[in-house]
Amino acid sequence: MLLDLRTIYLAGALTAVLLGLVQLAAYATGRFERWPLWWGLSNILIGLGLIGVGLRGTIPDIVSIPLANTVSWVGYLLVLFGVRSFAGRPARLPLYLLAVATMTTLLFLWNGPDGFARRVVLVSVLIMTCDVLLVREGLLLWRRERLVSGVILAALFAPTVVLFAFRGCLAATGQLGTELFPTSDDSNPWLAATGTAFVLLRSGALLLLAAERSRNTLVTIAQHDSLTGAMNRGGLERAMALIAADAGKRPGRLTLLLIDIDHFKIFNDTHGHAAGDRILQLFAEAARSELRASDILARHGGDEFVAILPHMATKDAVRVANRIRTAFGRALADWDGMALQPTLSIGVAEGDAAGDELETLLEHADEALYRSKRLGRDRVQVQIRALAR
Repeated sequence: MLLDLRTIYLAGALTAVLLGLVQLAAYATGRFERWPLWWGLSNILIGLGLIGVGLRGTIPDIVSIPLANTVSWVGYLLVLFGVRSFAGRPARLPLYLLAVATMTTLLFLWNGPDGFARRVVLVSVLIMTCDVLLVREGLLLWRRERLVSGVILAALFAPTVVLFAFRGCLAATGQLGTELFPTSDDSNPWLAATGTAFVLLRSGALLLLAAERSRNTLVTIAQHDSLTGAMNRGGLERAMALIAADAGKRPGRLTLLLIDIDHFKIFNDTHGHAAGDRILQLFAEAARSELRASDILARHGGDEFVAILPHMATKDAVRVANRIRTAFGRALADWDGMALQPTLSIGVAEGDAAGDELETLLEHADEALYRSKRLGRDRVQVQIRALAR
């Protein structure tokens, strides 16, 4: 035989166990949630199951057939459980337990040589089902969190759906023989070897998921204000750079709102920093409720915020600014005991998305903001000079 399938099983088993130990070591650091635990255990169980299968003929059949396959199947289910845990989706323990119990029972009933084809069909159907669900989980992670590694995960699990479907069909039609390790040359065992290789490759994809989410989390932390959830100055500059780059392909204008919370220092000194922090949070919530998904809200410093509204003319931006003022007032309506209720002064500046620098727009909006304050605060003013192009 060109392929020593037994050696492939045992080598793959050892690799899976080692990968599992690495993942358990990562979990033991206490820096992660429980998903490395499930992935580590899944690799170890799959590895132990493959060892049992690889030793078929040298150890009792009851160990190498029903027990080894059940252990491997529990490992497969833990991969699914771990990915769902990673995604924050609920567990389906009763369904998993039912699948394990069904498989174990049937494997014990089909333990003899004449049950080989039925065992292969059973295992193939179960693994296919598990892999289809994992493909779905990977695509959901990509859609919800934009994790590119979710697509990689789906791409690595999708081929084994086809692979085990083909293997199950061969077994069902009697073309797979009656032994896992036949003595004659046969190309069918290559299917099992390929499946084993994919199992090992997919462990790397699971690690990619964790690495990409960690990277995204760090980027989010680095570019956002921890108190309000709005972008910080670094995040604002990056967002403006992306808007400018997009404007090179699709020219357009944008409007910038510079928003200041009136009397914030007095309120902060009178009611304390905790109350001041809550005011900032209420403002951010009120502003986000009136902004589009494509708009950007950033904390410019202290009690000053910036909102960038791509592809929006000044007259529409003024309406948005007034809606933010109204929403902020509603948010403060139930706050009793305030000697002076904060309001909003807003300066509006419009510019070219590709041609105007952030600093230029901020200067224009700042002039409008100070005019708003000179006129008595709690109002929206537009910087006309920003429109003269």
